[in-house]
Amino acid sequence: MVRLRSLSSVIALAFLCAGAVGCVPSLEGNEPREPNKKALPGSYGDSSGNPEAASAAQKKWGEFFASAELKGLIDTAIKNNQELNIQLQEIIIAQNEAAARKGEYLPKVNAGVGAGLEKTGKWTSQGKSDEANGVPENLGNFQFGLTGTWEVDIWKKLRNAQKAAMLRYLATIEGRNFMVTQIVAELARSYYELIALDAELDILNRNIEIQTNALEVVKLEKQAAKVTELAVQRFEAEVLKNRSRLYDVQQEKVQAENRINFLVGRFPQPVARNAEEFKAPLPAGVGSGLPSQLLENRPDVRQAELQLEASKLDVKAAKAGFYPSLSIDAGVGYRSFNLAHIVTTPESLIYSVAGNLTAPLLNRAAITAQYRSANAMQIQAVLNYEKTVLQAFTDVANQMSMVGNLQKAYDLQQKQVDTLSKSIEISNVLFQSARADYMEVLMTRRDSLDAELELVETKKRQFLAMVNIYQALGGGWRSGS
Repeated sequence: MVRLRSLSSVIALAFLCAGAVGCVPSLEGNEPREPNKKALPGSYGDSSGNPEAASAAQKKWGEFFASAELKGLIDTAIKNNQELNIQLQEIIIAQNEAAARKGEYLPKVNAGVGAGLEKTGKWTSQGKSDEANGVPENLGNFQFGLTGTWEVDIWKKLRNAQKAAMLRYLATIEGRNFMVTQIVAELARSYYELIALDAELDILNRNIEIQTNALEVVKLEKQAAKVTELAVQRFEAEVLKNRSRLYDVQQEKVQAENRINFLVGRFPQPVARNAEEFKAPLPAGVGSGLPSQLLENRPDVRQAELQLEASKLDVKAAKAGFYPSLSIDAGVGYRSFNLAHIVTTPESLIYSVAGNLTAPLLNRAAITAQYRSANAMQIQAVLNYEKTVLQAFTDVANQMSMVGNLQKAYDLQQKQVDTLSKSIEISNVLFQSARADYMEVLMTRRDSLDAELELVETKKRQFLAMVNIYQALGGGWRSGS
């Protein structure tokens, strides 16, 4: 009869567990899906990139940038930048989280030692029994031994959680790589802006000197009654205006230097640079490679992909919460009320082993909410991955197009500067022969100065576009050493 009851209990428990397995809630209306990886185009359209050449992102930043001063700044920034060092601690935290998750599905063994004292009331059945058998009134309790517990990971709930934590740890590494690309690109942009400001200052100083000499000529012309005081005042105002522009450019230069110093992780100080690099020609072309290479080169894309894989495992781990769980508890040690007999074997030896099979039946709202939230986060990860890939492709296409358009604009502006330089010589000759008035000379010089500054601005934008395309392709995180 007892055996039949035990068998009935086991069968009933098995049916209850089976019922629990079959009661996973539906996700209708918010079903999980895979990202659309097949939609990536085969080329960047009409951009000026070279898909046949290897992607520039394959180059280490030490190979891509020719400036020794810039490479020194980047190397210092990677060591000292506070944001990168903060991200490094995030990696360590994620690594420890993965290690902690791994420990959850391994058996847990504890060692313990205990001592206590117990007095049973005399007028109780236990007290009378102890008195009759000569048991001391104050009864000691001494024990030591090992206890262990192990949750058998039948449905891989714990292992999936550990794998998800490991993927997130790898994602933090990619996150740091992405931050490195941003810092390298920002440093390069600031460096080229700085040497462009040096070029602007050089142009302004040279033009101020020329305009000052022209002012002296106009003053002599006034003394000879060839021009009026108005011409002198207009030339002098032009000189003063350009001198004031010097201070604006110098302030921009200070801010550019301090931006570099901040990225490098040091207090404001002069930044070593080679201003002659601004006059050097740009690389003939930047290899864009194929769009599919973005999935390998861009750290943010790889980070999004790792987070997506981790979210899938989170869904599996959350789903396993509806299934029965099996745990095994065991212990072995010694226990005695008399310290003198604490290690007497087998009289003081104690041991136990038990298995527990449990399944959630009622009040599963928390498990259901966790499961649905994990699924929603998986869909979020899919959308984030698709958005990241789309943003990467758009960045490259935009920058490739800009490289080509800036080169065309630069060629035309160079011709404009050359033409205006000849116009200055012609206007001077005509003015001295009284065949042109001072306003023509003044406007020609003003147009020439503006054209030179615009040419510097376009050259700076070309350098920045080169840096931007390198970053957009996923370059910059590979070490320069």
